[in-house]
Amino acid sequence: MLLASGTIVGNQQETALPTPSWRPGYPQSGEGEGVGPHPAHPLRLAHLSPGPWAGRQRAAGRAICPQLLVAILDSMRKQEVRNGGEAGQGHGAGSPAEQVKALMDLLAGKGSQGSQAPQPPDRMPESPLRPHSNDLRIKRHREALLNRTGGGGAELGSPSPRLTSLLLVEGLTDLQLREHDFTQVEATRGRWCSARTIALDRLFLPLSRVSIPPRVSITIGVAGVGKSTLVRKFVHLWARGQAGKDFSLVLPLTFRDLNTHEKLSADRLVRSVFPRAGEAGLASAALTRVLLVLDGLDECKTPLDFSNTVACTDPRKEMQVDHLITNVIRGNLLPEASVWVTSRPGAAGQIPGGLVDRMTEIRGLNEEEIKECLEEMFPEDQVLSGWVLSQVQADRALYLMCTVPAFCRLAGSALGHLHRNRPGPQDAELWPPRTLCELYAWYFRTALGGEGLEKGKASPRIEQLVPGGRKVVGTLGRLAFHGLFRKKYVFYEPDLKVFGVDLALLQTALCSRFLQREETLAASAAYCFTHLSLQEFVAAAYYHSASKRAIFDLFTEGGMSWPRLGFITHFRSAVQRAMQAEDGRLDVFLRFLSGFLSPRVNALLAGSLLTQGEHQGYRAQAAELLQGCLRPDVAVCARAVNILHCLRELQHMELARSVEEAMESGGLAGLTSPPHRAALAYLLQVSDVCAQEANLPLCLSPGVLQSLLPQLLYCQSLRLDANQFQDPVMELLGSVLSGNDCRIRRISLAENQISNKGAKALARSLLVNRSLTTLDLHSNSIGPQGAKALADALKINRTLAFLSLQSNAIRDDGARALAEALAANRTLSVLHLQSNAVGPVGTQWIADALKQNRSLKELIFSSNSIGDGGAKALAEALKVNQGLKSLDLQSNSISDTGVAALMAALCTNQTLLSLNLRENSISPDGAQDLARALCTNSTLKSLDLTANLLHDQGAQAIAVAVRENRALTSLHLQWNFIQAGAAKALGQALQLNTSLTSLDLQENAIGDEGASAVAIALKANTTLTALYLQVASIGAPGAQALGEALAVNRTLEILDLRGNAIGVAGAKALANALKVNSSLRRLKVCVVDEFGHLCMFGLTSSVAPGRVTWLPGDTALGVKCHLTAAVAPVNTSVPDLSLG
Repeated sequence: MLLASGTIVGNQQETALPTPSWRPGYPQSGEGEGVGPHPAHPLRLAHLSPGPWAGRQRAAGRAICPQLLVAILDSMRKQEVRNGGEAGQGHGAGSPAEQVKALMDLLAGKGSQGSQAPQPPDRMPESPLRPHSNDLRIKRHREALLNRTGGGGAELGSPSPRLTSLLLVEGLTDLQLREHDFTQVEATRGRWCSARTIALDRLFLPLSRVSIPPRVSITIGVAGVGKSTLVRKFVHLWARGQAGKDFSLVLPLTFRDLNTHEKLSADRLVRSVFPRAGEAGLASAALTRVLLVLDGLDECKTPLDFSNTVACTDPRKEMQVDHLITNVIRGNLLPEASVWVTSRPGAAGQIPGGLVDRMTEIRGLNEEEIKECLEEMFPEDQVLSGWVLSQVQADRALYLMCTVPAFCRLAGSALGHLHRNRPGPQDAELWPPRTLCELYAWYFRTALGGEGLEKGKASPRIEQLVPGGRKVVGTLGRLAFHGLFRKKYVFYEPDLKVFGVDLALLQTALCSRFLQREETLAASAAYCFTHLSLQEFVAAAYYHSASKRAIFDLFTEGGMSWPRLGFITHFRSAVQRAMQAEDGRLDVFLRFLSGFLSPRVNALLAGSLLTQGEHQGYRAQAAELLQGCLRPDVAVCARAVNILHCLRELQHMELARSVEEAMESGGLAGLTSPPHRAALAYLLQVSDVCAQEANLPLCLSPGVLQSLLPQLLYCQSLRLDANQFQDPVMELLGSVLSGNDCRIRRISLAENQISNKGAKALARSLLVNRSLTTLDLHSNSIGPQGAKALADALKINRTLAFLSLQSNAIRDDGARALAEALAANRTLSVLHLQSNAVGPVGTQWIADALKQNRSLKELIFSSNSIGDGGAKALAEALKVNQGLKSLDLQSNSISDTGVAALMAALCTNQTLLSLNLRENSISPDGAQDLARALCTNSTLKSLDLTANLLHDQGAQAIAVAVRENRALTSLHLQWNFIQAGAAKALGQALQLNTSLTSLDLQENAIGDEGASAVAIALKANTTLTALYLQVASIGAPGAQALGEALAVNRTLEILDLRGNAIGVAGAKALANALKVNSSLRRLKVCVVDEFGHLCMFGLTSSVAPGRVTWLPGDTALGVKCHLTAAVAPVNTSVPDLSLG
């Protein structure tokens, strides 16, 4: 039985969800995905499997209205399913629920016949509101909506991509429920973690063929992000027949409209927006799909109370508006209608999650959209829009807030005015704005001058506008302030009269920049500030002015309180109120209030809002008071971080600056006081460096970390290495990672003291975490049990892509547990298991898992003890596995037997790109197997055979393979007892090979003869870019040969000759080559003179030959002179010449 989106419940189950299993006109399983109008009849119980009906009774009771019940019973009678003796069942007295129960009892007694009985009736009873495509009432309704939403549609323009593709979210986070909108944007850095989106035209459709459309949908977004714009666009598109085609009727209402009513019934609610509904209202519209839109829940004058509201099913009963909306959302009223609510996140929390079928979020602007928004503001001046964008990007905090469209336009307006009207000499130091309050101060001056309202006219001087500015703040400020702490954001004419607002003043240009007027359906006007932040700015300006003369607490409702005299006393009261506000609604107000004490803001607004120099008597006391709020017993919550924002507005940044300098110098460990912790949390939000990675090694104690946890939640990347964290700290971190608003993507906990208990705590968080992609636990002590806990989590987790368990002693048991996880996991792509004492048995488990796993791309298994047995097991896996691209088996006691097995696998494997076999025991015999594989394999790119036992014989075999191979790009043969003979063979191979780009022969005694052979190859080779010949017994003749080759070669970029005695003659040869060579980027040489002195010097820039350091020695001086003279005037391509 279908119950909710994406959920199928068996015959014996029952659901407690509010969503009915089917609704009139909704598409059912197997009938498509509900695109466009659905012509099916409202009931199709024949689609339901036969069996007990008890589990369906509750859902049926919600969906079946009286008219539909009559139609079902009549249909059963015509089909002779209901006999005469049963004629009374389902009819007569009793509540609708009792009648539905009787119907269910009747069907249950019919068995399979009953399950097939309720086929679509021939003709359903007509509803007074049942719309048809040719219904004149609907046509007129559509025309009325077109007029309300922009006539022909030109004013609306084409919908923005972010409004036509909404984010699907699973619920509200703690951040959204408890914090101010600005704090939400700052903490998340304007990023949205939801990866799932839904198109606007599918917003009310099922997500799959086996799900049903949502009845109650909520769309959330911070103030100014475009919720009302989205609703207006959708309604407009529906009225034109371009969206919501599955709805016969759309009824758009705003809470600004609803606030004008004291009491309202469901019928009156419908007729207020659809007067042609008729006397029956919507109560009989059981056979239509109706969408009721309720825009702006955060503007509802009375909070919704779902716990104490009395249920009502009578559509004609008058009740308080909040009670009406509560019953509509519950489905007690208008149960056949779909409901779409828009709201700011905090207010959306009033609706219980169990009643919400679908929640979406409007994302803010991305980088490209911010640019487009500013370009649209200044279409005639691209230079101006570019300058405004550069100013916005220069301040990270400002740039983050510009992800909100309304704020972006406000910032663009102020900055555009700044650019057009360059400040005079007295204001030159006051721009561009550096803080939020400075930006709004400039906006106020822009509004005060009527910028943009009367184009072509010069803006009046500030002195001429002082009375007007003070009057506006005095008039609107009290309204804004009292509305703010009462959570009132929409005002009506009675409100304006209460606070003494002159309605005539609202028509002035200055007021129109702050307050906007909107007509309601009740023919009255509603007023609201153009953005919430402007209400907060004007409220702070009023409070700043009023507190200097007020004798009572301005926050007291009745105006009477204990006497409070002086600005600082009132400032303290505002700070206390803001710290106590759990929803953060006074945070930005407090920032503005602090900003008015800034010297720059005072200079900006002196004479209009502020008195010249008045800040000087308050600024130091206010800063001390703010810092005093950062007490030891208070965790670093959002309120504490807001105090740092206030100090920034106050231009008192000493605290944050000291912490920032400590982070850069590595001295953060000494700054652990509560103020320093708050400053660190603040920097984690606003610092450009911390935005990418919060690098906090060797500096945090468990206590400091605990106090920072609320803020670390929103860091994208955390490095917490070497902090001596133990298991209790992992419990704390686990709670953070388990939060549904966790944004951490990468976390490194390397080199701590984490045991299996700590690993288990982290594992529990991975069961629910959906953001973490990288977890680094190397060099801890989690052991086999810790590995098992993490493995169990990996069976469920679907986001972690990188896991490092290096040096954790997980042994074979831990490897077995991880193998079981790999068999089920499909997202982990990188696994580091080096230095874990894993033997052949554990390797066998991993190998068996690799035969099934297709997602793992990189496996580092070095420094274990897998031996030939483990190598054979992995070889068998490589024959089957087609996903692994990099395998590291360094230092694993693998001999020729294991190599033979691996190479046999490489002959058939077509996906492995990198193989590391360093520090094993591969002899010339093993090299023969390697060579044969290289002749066959066409995918391997990198092969590392450093520190094996190849000798000349083995290297020569590999050289033969290099001649034929066309895939290998990097070959490491360091420290393999190779001499001149093998070097000659490799040189001959390089003349023919066209794929190898890097060759490492360091620590092999190839001598001058081998170097010369390689040099000959360089004259012909056109692909090699890096050649490593350190400590290769090369003297002057070898260097001369290489010099001659460099004069010809045009592809080599790196040549390392350190540890070779090339002497002056060799240096001269290289110098001559550098005069004509244009490709070499890095040359490294170490010279020992005839007296045994090590001579070190380096040229780091071709245009700065003076940057040379060297040790005494005649030979060194000669090399210095030759190479410096060669590079500085001629070669312009060697930025890194190092001799040492």
